[in-house]
Amino acid sequence: MSSRVSGDVENTDEEAEEEEEEEEKSVNPTEVKMSQIVMPCHSNHRQELSVGQLLKWIDSCACLSAERHAGCPCVTASMDDIHFEHTISVGQVVNIKAKVNRAFNTSMEVGVQVSCEDLFLDRHWRVCDAYATFVTQRTNTGKKVILKVIVPHTEKEQVEYSVAAERRRVRMLHDDIIKDLLSHASVLQADNCAAGNAVAAEKTQVESVELVLPTHANHQVNTFGGQIMAWMVNVATIAASRLCQAHPTLRTIDMFTFRGPSHVGDRLLLRAIVNNAFKNSMEVGVRAEAYHEEGPNRHINSAFMTFEVLDDHGRPCTLPRIRPEPLEGGRRFQEATARKKIRLDRKYIISRTQGEVPLSVPWDPRNQVYLSYNNVSAVKMLAARTHWRLSSEKDEVRLYTMEQKSTLSFRVESEVDVPAHRAFCLLAELSNRPSWDTHYQKCELIHRVDDDDFLYRVVTPSVSRGAGGAPTSAHQGEGILQDFILLASKRKPCGSGDPYVIALRSVSLPTYPPSEGYNRGEVLCAGFTIVETSNNMSLISYYNQASPEVLPYISTDIAGLSSSFYHTFCSCSRYLTRNRLQSSSELPTGLNQVPSTDGPTCEGEADSLSAAVRSTHL
Repeated sequence: MSSRVSGDVENTDEEAEEEEEEEEKSVNPTEVKMSQIVMPCHSNHRQELSVGQLLKWIDSCACLSAERHAGCPCVTASMDDIHFEHTISVGQVVNIKAKVNRAFNTSMEVGVQVSCEDLFLDRHWRVCDAYATFVTQRTNTGKKVILKVIVPHTEKEQVEYSVAAERRRVRMLHDDIIKDLLSHASVLQADNCAAGNAVAAEKTQVESVELVLPTHANHQVNTFGGQIMAWMVNVATIAASRLCQAHPTLRTIDMFTFRGPSHVGDRLLLRAIVNNAFKNSMEVGVRAEAYHEEGPNRHINSAFMTFEVLDDHGRPCTLPRIRPEPLEGGRRFQEATARKKIRLDRKYIISRTQGEVPLSVPWDPRNQVYLSYNNVSAVKMLAARTHWRLSSEKDEVRLYTMEQKSTLSFRVESEVDVPAHRAFCLLAELSNRPSWDTHYQKCELIHRVDDDDFLYRVVTPSVSRGAGGAPTSAHQGEGILQDFILLASKRKPCGSGDPYVIALRSVSLPTYPPSEGYNRGEVLCAGFTIVETSNNMSLISYYNQASPEVLPYISTDIAGLSSSFYHTFCSCSRYLTRNRLQSSSELPTGLNQVPSTDGPTCEGEADSLSAAVRSTHL
């Protein structure tokens, strides 16, 4: 869910250029572009663009895109995390591009890209990405406005469309993630109250009132969401400055939700306080309430912002410690620690690449939501790619390959005479995989995380190089087996046209370390997508992402000289057809070992690297 940020100042990345060329060929009807030159009135004391002003422009551009698609007034419901990688100076140009990624009945996700342009040096660089959720306002008769379906045209649009469903799922779980983290005392810092040189949190407290004037309202006579965010940034900056006694730099705004509207004539009461101070960063909490004359206060919004203080060389400075207020201050102190843990987990999980070793990410209940998000999103992104090349075909079982930089991916697909929902339930039963895949010698359920996510240990034959570098199975070699610790995640379709998804990735568990007699294998991305075609038939596609080093092992399949992929897929097809009408209670032993297969599930195909290496997996 974290907004993607490019660290390169020069926008010369090949993929970025390909995206631009692709977008030039296809004009998205919801796309809105805004360019603003940064004037002194938009800047702070450093002659840099105020983040509050940037948020106004982001919200305005995103709203225009949302309303272009909806054809009616829309309001900001929430904004995902935003990480500001670069500052923008007076005289430079801010380019903002917004377009609707996906519509969900009465709400929609709008993706926003912010880049900066130096007119004198002819340089461009990305500042941040943002994802905003907008909802349509009811008609005068109180009727909801149902949104049109977004039809993605380019590869990038297809990726954003597909992953938008996962981001929406994380948004809905965000509050629960914080509560779960707070229930684990191990993530909380020791109380800083004992520190003699700690700054009392009360000294950082800020309270400010703003009168909502017509100039602060949008075209719907509600307080402009971007204006509210700008006011919140202002008081948060003052609170941060009181702690560090310097000019702080805003780095991150955590995901926040607008709880209700405010109108012209309202008074907005803004309160800010430093919740916690870490070594090089601090979190400031801001609460916005609206009231009208003698009426009660209405909670409009809350936000959490992370600030740094930079020295003359741009390096973060060490910050004073904070002593929280009694009672409520202690709660905010702990929640800030939990949110920092979420940010670090999210950054670690989402930013990992194929070349990193180990590929496995440590699993624990506190990072489960983001591991699951990353797991399913990786398969969806692979499925959305358009550069697949047909390598071989036999009896309508097709093998595709795609090579990108240091990554080699495979896709095997065929149509099966089984309804999609039934194929999904059957393939999601990973414990029964050995019954149709001879390379799965053992598959045990370690832990059922929830209805959608499971942890498995899978045992397969290992592969070693024989004479002349040819691969030989472990049965022919040393007899050493290969095992995997897999996170299996499953998803039912979020909307019409969505596939069923079964995704897999390796994780590491302290309770299941590598053991003697087994080679520990790793899977970066593997899984199935299942799409309903016609007459209760399904198009089943298996995806496998691996490094080019395994190419010698599957070159015979790619060249059409072997049909090991075909035979394994045929075995899978027979298994599905044989059980297409049976209920789970009637399935052979092992099929009902995984609880709750009615929900979306992700099948653990331990094939990713191992399957490709053995050249026998799907």
